Amino acid sequence: MALLRFLADSGLRARVTAATNKAEAYNGFSAWTPVRQPGRDRRERPGRAGKSVKWNSLLCNLIVFHIAIDMMEVIRQLVAEGWQVTAEDLAQLSPYLTSHILRFGAYATDDLHIPPDLFDPALDEVDFGGEQPAAA
Repeated sequence: MALLRFLADSGLRARVTAATNKAEAYNGFSAWTPVRQPGRDRRERPGRAGKSVKWNSLLCNLIVFHIAIDMMEVIRQLVAEGWQVTAEDLAQLSPYLTSHILRFGAYATDDLHIPPDLFDPALDEVDFGGEQPAAA
């Protein structure tokens, strides 16, 4: 019945495809980020594989959070310059960007003692009123 419903309902197929694409984008991103050799954990002591998965998940979430903050800063700059940014525009963006990240590059750590600016999660410049959550 579920398969027939899926085949008959184009809206359901679109929602399932969108959710699948998001999951696959995250999986591709998390496969790009590991700092270990694939398959190596199986030869090591038990329990290390779980720690490696947790570490990779934490690393991915930190990178995505940082990218999202950077994206919000750019969006706010565009709005301040007079650009109109809509919820549909933002729906096209992805926090799983990798082209600007130097995985094995040199990173300065001498500024780590400087506290970051407070994070404001509200993006009041964009009207999200027209967005309707997908039906379950």
